[in-house]
Amino acid sequence: MKKGWKKLVTGILTVGALTLLGACGSGSTKETGSSEEAKAEVVRLGVVGENNEAWEHVKKELKDKENIALEIVKFTDYRGPITALEDGSIDLHSTLTEIYMDNVNKEGGFHNTTIAYTTLNPLGIFSNKIEDIKDLKDGATVAIPNDVSNESRALLLLQTAGLIELDKEKGFMPTVNDITSNPKDLKFDLLDANQTIRVLDDVDIACVNNNVAVDANYIPTEDAIFLEPIADSSKPYYNVIAAREEEKDKDIYKTIVKYYQTDEVKQIIEETTKKSSVPVW
Repeated sequence: MKKGWKKLVTGILTVGALTLLGACGSGSTKETGSSEEAKAEVVRLGVVGENNEAWEHVKKELKDKENIALEIVKFTDYRGPITALEDGSIDLHSTLTEIYMDNVNKEGGFHNTTIAYTTLNPLGIFSNKIEDIKDLKDGATVAIPNDVSNESRALLLLQTAGLIELDKEKGFMPTVNDITSNPKDLKFDLLDANQTIRVLDDVDIACVNNNVAVDANYIPTEDAIFLEPIADSSKPYYNVIAAREEEKDKDIYKTIVKYYQTDEVKQIIEETTKKSSVPVW
């Protein structure tokens, strides 16, 4: 009797142990599967301005199809994304022209590097006082951006509009000191780029960056009295996607570029900017 009871207890313990082991094995498999599930890799992208519909579309596509979490970091000035990329606060930036980025790189000893092109955003001349550039009066005041590359771009635009002439030897980088002919005796008011649209009531005309105008609810192709023409000479003003030099060949960045440079994104850009921004890939 005792012997039979001992066998029964042993059998129960054995079954219990096997059940416990089975349960542990099942839990371990589930935990392993959970740990193997890939977490989304976060990439922080710096932009300037509030209108980023194209990147919002790319963000969704990357999360749904590649498990890449694109975090859009907004800046209010053009220099911010460059220094943030340099110090590692962000991983990429977009919406800056190549000539501007290269100039800030040179000044600051930075290493922001182009990995792709996005759009050409023509600079425009805006006014609340005249409707045609030909009506600009002598002695008029002109607001232009005060950073080197945008100042130069604005002056070149004014030259294209027939208002001034510049020293040809300065190429893409003239300053107001390089004006060789100013028949209307124009006065220049140099301001931060994001302020030029805000002084339209105080000046006669203003040279305004495309995204600054769009953020202020202007449509450059409709509201500018003169718009920068698109030509081969426009390439220095192409906007870029940039990374740190040592990371320019990362596969994840190539994937992001691939999802940006699509027909769907082209359509979004054209619709949201009223064709004021021109895709260049």
